[in-house]
Amino acid sequence: MKARLLMGLIGAGALAIGWYHWGQGSAEPAPKAVATKSKVTGLSACKSVTFDGSRFTHCIASPAKHRIAMAVTGKDGMLYRGFARLKAERGDSGIAFAMNGGMYDVKSRPIGYYVENGERLQKLSRSKGSGNFHLMPNGVFFGDADGQWRVMTTDDFAAQITRRPQFGTQSGPMLLIDGKLHPEFTEDGPSRKIRNGVGVDAKGRAHFVISDDPVSFGKMARMMRDVAQTPNALFLDGTVSALWDPKSGRLDNLYPLGPLIVVTNRTKD
Repeated sequence: MKARLLMGLIGAGALAIGWYHWGQGSAEPAPKAVATKSKVTGLSACKSVTFDGSRFTHCIASPAKHRIAMAVTGKDGMLYRGFARLKAERGDSGIAFAMNGGMYDVKSRPIGYYVENGERLQKLSRSKGSGNFHLMPNGVFFGDADGQWRVMTTDDFAAQITRRPQFGTQSGPMLLIDGKLHPEFTEDGPSRKIRNGVGVDAKGRAHFVISDDPVSFGKMARMMRDVAQTPNALFLDGTVSALWDPKSGRLDNLYPLGPLIVVTNRTKD
């Protein structure tokens, strides 16, 4: 009986660890990213930006220069759960940058809409619940590998998109909707965490932003609006947010991750 009770407590603790970063907690100290160094040299698609007193890393994917794909499972059938295994399998060659994107369960499997290489591995979720993912409206980042990238609310995606994209990931909440902050956000609320998000500008470029300081949802949204200038933007995650930028040598590996958004350099025909 005692052994069974102990196993139950261990299981509950593991579940709490897996789900904690979706909650709406108060401010907390955020650990610094752990990075390994890369030998790749050259200009990075990512740059440091300061906005409203906070530091961010801003990465831009352009359809003329880049392709975008999702990745969650390696060639061996095992989940990547982070950039280290992705790098070990693919190496630095051709990788512009990668960022985690999309909510996931305790085993790092996506819990919302997920499409990889044109194959839908998880259907669109419109369920209600607690945590960031269910802070409606949430949304989907999707598109074709070579361009036509978009961010839409989940309801709009369900109503308007009839053709399956080549990649897609569902997360939440939306940061910006038609240029306006999510209705539940204030300009700079009390919750402070490392956060990352994605939006697409009027030129069709995808802007990936990760805060290097703990920031509020509101400040993250305003950065996407005022600096990235993306009318629609999607929150990708918080606390566990991570970036792999081979050119600068940054490879965050502090927490197990779920779906990964991989941006590669286009090769000349």
